[in-house]
Amino acid sequence: MGSLGWAVAFSVLSAASYAAAAVAQERLAEHGQRGLSGWAVALLLTGGGVGLHVAALNFGTVAVVQALGTLTLLFALPIAAVRFHTSIGRAGWIDAVLTVVGLALILSLSVESSEPAVLAEPDEHRLALVTLAVVGALSLAAWRAGPRLQAVLLAAAAGTAFGIASVLSKAVLEALTSGGPGAVTPFAGVAVLVFSTGGYLLGQLSYGRAGMAAPLATVSVVNPIVAAIAGVVVFEEGFRFGVVGLVVVAGAAVVMTLGVIGLARHAATPSSSDTGAEPPASRAGKASDRAGS
Repeated sequence: MGSLGWAVAFSVLSAASYAAAAVAQERLAEHGQRGLSGWAVALLLTGGGVGLHVAALNFGTVAVVQALGTLTLLFALPIAAVRFHTSIGRAGWIDAVLTVVGLALILSLSVESSEPAVLAEPDEHRLALVTLAVVGALSLAAWRAGPRLQAVLLAAAAGTAFGIASVLSKAVLEALTSGGPGAVTPFAGVAVLVFSTGGYLLGQLSYGRAGMAAPLATVSVVNPIVAAIAGVVVFEEGFRFGVVGLVVVAGAAVVMTLGVIGLARHAATPSSSDTGAEPPASRAGKASDRAGS
């Protein structure tokens, strides 16, 4: 299996692990957050999702791996159907198909640069400063906005932080595998931690402002777009067939975005049989944020 195959395999397994962690979290909520074994299972599955995501970054382009992270939303459909004994409606299947078709086109056209995905320390600093400026500007704008716009702006800030965290993670992995631990700059490691943690906190803040659908969709769309743009700029990743390929990829991104927005809406909508606990589909949507870190 080639590098792309490994990237896809690890990314899919990562999304499945996050989705399974969401089920474990939902069961913990049902039991009042009690049970050491339940916590252990949830944490292990979440940790497994993180590890598999990082492994995927070592084999595929940032654009591909981040886009595949949205599959956690796709897994949310059968999770909701099984846990709440409901059927997947026609709209849900259409959104799932749109997401998969968009992903397939991006996968088929993505090309990794022949150059190592490394960043010099000045480039790391510039990327981190630009990211901090963007995240800070979005967060400041959210401070003065209404509830719904505030949720979207905070989610956009979270998606930006997650996307850049993955870009820096790929650079750290490349430095580690090519030059050993001594080749990894402390700044890069700290930046990954700061952006991952900051993205998670911003995402959680966004969910409390105006429900889950809008912020969940925003994070799921902004994350792969920011990561893909950064991958092209800093790692010289690209797509086949030149301008034609870019046009097709742009169209595929639009198709995938429509599907992701629909899946986020389904993931954020409680089942009619819900008795008050947050549905696992919603928790699976939250887990997708951590997949982008």
